[in-house]
Amino acid sequence: MKTSLAPGSRVVSDYLHKTGLQNYLDQLGFNLVGYGCTTCIGNSGPLHPNIEKAIHKHDLIAASVLSGNRNFEARVHQHIKANFLMSPPLVVAFALAGLVHINLSREPLGKDRDGKEIFLRDLWPSLSEIREAMQMALTPDTFRKFYRDFADQNPKWNEIPSSTGDIYQWDEESNYIHEPPFFQNFSMEPGHIEEIRGARTLGIFGDSVTTDHISPAGAIKESSPAGKYLQSRGIQPRDFNSYGSRRGNDLVMTRGTFANVRIKNLMVPGSEGGVTKYFGPSRTGGNGEGEQMSIFDAAMKYAETNTPLVILAGHEYGTGSSRDWAAKGTRLLGVKAVVAASFERIHRSNLVGMGVLPVQFPDGTTAQSLGLDGSEILSILGLSETMKPGQNLMLEIEGQDRQKRTVPVKVRIDTPIEIDYYRHRGILPFVLRQLLLK
Repeated sequence: MKTSLAPGSRVVSDYLHKTGLQNYLDQLGFNLVGYGCTTCIGNSGPLHPNIEKAIHKHDLIAASVLSGNRNFEARVHQHIKANFLMSPPLVVAFALAGLVHINLSREPLGKDRDGKEIFLRDLWPSLSEIREAMQMALTPDTFRKFYRDFADQNPKWNEIPSSTGDIYQWDEESNYIHEPPFFQNFSMEPGHIEEIRGARTLGIFGDSVTTDHISPAGAIKESSPAGKYLQSRGIQPRDFNSYGSRRGNDLVMTRGTFANVRIKNLMVPGSEGGVTKYFGPSRTGGNGEGEQMSIFDAAMKYAETNTPLVILAGHEYGTGSSRDWAAKGTRLLGVKAVVAASFERIHRSNLVGMGVLPVQFPDGTTAQSLGLDGSEILSILGLSETMKPGQNLMLEIEGQDRQKRTVPVKVRIDTPIEIDYYRHRGILPFVLRQLLLK
């Protein structure tokens, strides 16, 4: 069993020490590992090698209990499939029990030194006990202490050398910060809204694909495109750090897009972990079965022939954290449109902000109901300079038998300003052009 403690701030550590609770948490193995987005985002560290070996050997469904706010597969750790959200004291209780398949309302946590069974009700604090502890430990002075002169309290951060001047000097040797290509070939002229023709499918996904599935923040797998890239730069796997730590490097983050170890691309049934099938840019490119490879490698091969790409998905596409790289990475892979049964609100907006077209299937229609397997050539028809928010479009599907059919779809650009963002190929060039015009 692995335990860790990652409070939201140093204020929490302060009142845990004032109340004497931290001493007991340390004895139970809940030692401080960091603050903020640590355990919740998958940065609580590795499991014991023997535990990982057992999980792989026996294909175990390992479980975690956490008081964070995300319980997606592989979010806490890439080898943990079952994750249960609960209050902090309940997390401690399950740690004492040592297993999750237990009914704590009826079964004991364990026995005391005299052999007496101890139940959760024997340990659970009363509201008055909690109130008394909080009144004693949490005062306005606590917040003043930790948030006054914040910069002076972080000498290590202040010692990091930084560049000066009007223009940032990019360091090509850096593997953490790299100049992204969002402003390559920039001009003052916005683009044109036009139909997407001859597109290939990069991935077909089911319901509730999260932004963490699209752009993971946790550990980087050694055999993944991002892992191979970092090794090519002379970085050993033990020094990979995480996607979240390298989010300033588009070369890592693009390779990590759709590379979550638990993401399932229905184009490759029974698979997990960011694989797809490459069918070539045209009917004559590639065979009817497609060539299996990583999503990143397929995207790069399609880019060689300027083939536009499409993502197909089910309901609630982009649920979870409002992770900007889920949209940025999608754009940098060459995806022109995401066609889904429904979108999570913020991710839909982020896609538009990166110049990726969100398109919605009519109710009851999905890639599965249409019998799509990813070998089809897709076109999105009806896009033009006169496009309106929520306009109806047509999705044209050309099968391997060369037969074409169309399906009505709806553009999920919902406001006039979003049409401007899309015309400018995203909010970044739109804002830059507005600034330069002033």
